[in-house]
Amino acid sequence: MTQAPDFSFESAALLRGFTVIAGVDEVGRGPLCGPVTAAAVVLDPAHIPAGLNDSKKLSAAKRAKLAAEIMETAQFCVAHASVEEIDAINILQASHLAMCRAVAGLSKRPDHVLVDGNRLPRDLTLSAEAVVKGDGRSVSIAAASILAKEARDLLMVDLAQQYPGYGWERNAGYPTKDHLQALLDLGVTPVHRRSFKPVHNILCQEKFITP
Repeated sequence: MTQAPDFSFESAALLRGFTVIAGVDEVGRGPLCGPVTAAAVVLDPAHIPAGLNDSKKLSAAKRAKLAAEIMETAQFCVAHASVEEIDAINILQASHLAMCRAVAGLSKRPDHVLVDGNRLPRDLTLSAEAVVKGDGRSVSIAAASILAKEARDLLMVDLAQQYPGYGWERNAGYPTKDHLQALLDLGVTPVHRRSFKPVHNILCQEKFITP
């Protein structure tokens, strides 16, 4: 049986004297379009929603229910890094930028941050630790992954209405077969990431073909 995330990382930080511990995660590194989105969450130890887990392991209905519970009981902030920022500084640095913005946007400044992954954002000046596969190990990071995914998926549904035909309401901008075919048929939109290879290649072809 797969172990669910728990409060052990947070408990260890509390024992070390920290008092406000935030979990941070991001979603949207892989898509060909749209922003990368991060969330920071400070859970109330007395009111941790049951069933928190990596957002990818939850059904859409369960994720939406948990997101509502998190927003009712915890401190949180959701932040983004734009397509332009992704193309300018690369997706990893843009992900870290979104994480830093999410932490900075919390109403109460945390004194320790649990960051999903194996690298800490270089501009994060607070005490922090990287937790590999943290969204499946820490409830705070799991909560952040849920809020980030909910926020980004809703944003992609809105963008799908502005740019129909790419299936973003279904694929959230990931390079699925229908999205790649739509890129060929309909072309590159203003919200596509030009530094990503499939988009870059199409733009190069168009430049080559255009007289």
